[in-house]
Amino acid sequence: MTQASSTNAQGTDTAENTAVLSRTQDVILQALEALGYDRQIYDILREPLRVLTVRFPVRMDDGSVRVFTGYRSQHNDAVGPTKGGIRLHPDVTQEDIEALSIWMSINCGIADLPYGGGTGGIACDPRDMSFDEIERVSRAYVRAVSQIVGPAKDIPAPDVFSNSQNMAWMFDEYSRLREFDSPGFITGKPIVLGGSRGRESATARGVAICIEEAAKVRGLNLSDARVIVQGFGNAGSFVAKFMYDAGAKVVGISDAYGALYREEGLDVDELLERRDSFGTVTRLYRNTISNRELLEKPCDILVPAAIENQITRENAKRIQASIIVEAANGPTTAAATDILTEKGILLVPDVVGNSGGVIVSYFEWVQNNQGYYWDEHEIQDRLASRMRMSFQHVFQTATKYRVNMRLAAYIVGVQRMAEAIRWRGWV
Repeated sequence: MTQASSTNAQGTDTAENTAVLSRTQDVILQALEALGYDRQIYDILREPLRVLTVRFPVRMDDGSVRVFTGYRSQHNDAVGPTKGGIRLHPDVTQEDIEALSIWMSINCGIADLPYGGGTGGIACDPRDMSFDEIERVSRAYVRAVSQIVGPAKDIPAPDVFSNSQNMAWMFDEYSRLREFDSPGFITGKPIVLGGSRGRESATARGVAICIEEAAKVRGLNLSDARVIVQGFGNAGSFVAKFMYDAGAKVVGISDAYGALYREEGLDVDELLERRDSFGTVTRLYRNTISNRELLEKPCDILVPAAIENQITRENAKRIQASIIVEAANGPTTAAATDILTEKGILLVPDVVGNSGGVIVSYFEWVQNNQGYYWDEHEIQDRLASRMRMSFQHVFQTATKYRVNMRLAAYIVGVQRMAEAIRWRGWV
């Protein structure tokens, strides 16, 4: 995903944005209470079972040695091995990584995958590093966390500012450490190294399927819909392309440097042709607007696909979409969720909307383990089936409990872990 402009620059409430982990814990508690579980389950699920912090030296191109800090959080392995991405970002913090690992557990529970959630991160900015330096950092991180990861322990994947090349380096380093090939150790690999077809666009395809399902619920024809996508990185650009090809009018997109908005619609193919490797394109155009302004423009469907805390108490009342499908992690704060719900906006939360990536990562892991690989058509069919099942399960739960889609998603997501904990005799 592409990093949008900083939250402070967009005028968001700093106090509201800093409590990512506590916000997540609040929703987990509400979900468990709705299901009738006692406090002991919450005490286990409120924080990760284990978090490893590592510091490792890397020699840079100029001959100097720089020490990097990395993290790996494993939320809960009652259901099975933990699973989740590794992000390379200068703003990585332990609290964020812990919250992300919890969200991954919810993702996996909703999609009915045999995983708990895990997430890793390295505090660095790959945009300011050479290709060789990024490789050395990627390999050093794997060496630092190798004792707690593995195909039956914790399976990493790409995340913000990491990609199939990073995964290939990490896979190679882990295989050298273990002295045998371990393709199931990591997902999001190049196809030639055991990657799955359809993985690159999986998150965005899952978002697009959720958009289709939400549009059906609202009686909206996609060919008549106006769509805004905040963020033009891997997920955002594919979502924009899928919507454009479906006949929708993509009226706005943004990247780290600004946003484009055009009532008559944008030429997504032209934007994709002109963007750089980090998904930025707006600097090539005049008359750009800010990310904040884009969020408040008229549209039918809004897709936040950048970073967290973009829709807050401060700007939620000015959101004009009728459907919001979150592609980024945590783009909407708790206070904003309440405001949007009161306005009658259908909000499909991140733990549902962006789960296409982990679903196809699961398919990759299964293919690695069995040594047999499916074609892209089969991958897409299997993904569509799970995404539609996930959306409908959450939507029906929201109706049953008379709650918003976010709380409903957590109700669905925590139940599998809670039952596994109970059966294991942990409480």
